[in-house]
Amino acid sequence: MMRSLWTAASGMVGQQFHIDTIANNLSNVNTTGFKQNRADFEDLLYQTSRIAGTPATEQTLVPVGIQVGHGVEVSGAQKIFLQGSLQNTGNVTDIAIQGEGFFRVALYDGTDAYTRDGAFQVDSNGQLVTANGYRLVPEVILPPGFIRESLTVTQDGRITVKMPGLDDPIDVGRMELYRFVNPAGLQTIGQNLFKETAASGAVIAGEPGFDGMGSLQHKFLEMSNVQVVQEMVNMIVAQRAYEMNSKAIQTSDSMLGIANALKR
Repeated sequence: MMRSLWTAASGMVGQQFHIDTIANNLSNVNTTGFKQNRADFEDLLYQTSRIAGTPATEQTLVPVGIQVGHGVEVSGAQKIFLQGSLQNTGNVTDIAIQGEGFFRVALYDGTDAYTRDGAFQVDSNGQLVTANGYRLVPEVILPPGFIRESLTVTQDGRITVKMPGLDDPIDVGRMELYRFVNPAGLQTIGQNLFKETAASGAVIAGEPGFDGMGSLQHKFLEMSNVQVVQEMVNMIVAQRAYEMNSKAIQTSDSMLGIANALKR
């Protein structure tokens, strides 16, 4: 059997994964805080017929070797944590991160997760929660009867509101941010959430605007960092690569057919 059949087949499988990754990026082009995925590839093992530097005579060496590759495989699919554009929403519970860092939320199973999606809401208990009801950590509990439009979040995370009958705003809490040495090592669990892993490193807590943390932008949301034009170009490249690998399979099959017909 011709090696090229399996080599080209691995190329088709790899490009199918590439297309799947691109499709996921494009489907999340309007997802708040979404980070682009990138498929990385590496070549497979090589069959070596001759090693470079092998003695040809007593005085000369073979300048190049003879190696044949066995195709390609996916080496990784990582998140690209570039800053997404900020959109002014005017909503008092929307908060964007300008720079590095994540919000921390408490999941229903008692564990913590991290997100760049700052589209928070106020639940019936006056707590800031995500769209799925996960509580912000540290907890922010707004006092009953506060004036909603007076809610203010400063760039360093201080939260204040005004109460009816009072002229001065009151402090109700302070937001923290969290970052990782290797954010690409975080585990994506859906719902715009990430979980800490051994690859990401231990979480580092800090105040917004200090010690490498980004600052907060009140009444803004960070949009997806997916570039539609770039993804469309990547799709065309992946499609052509898939097509060329299929042509290699067809050519190998044709050559096998010619060899098979020699007996006739």
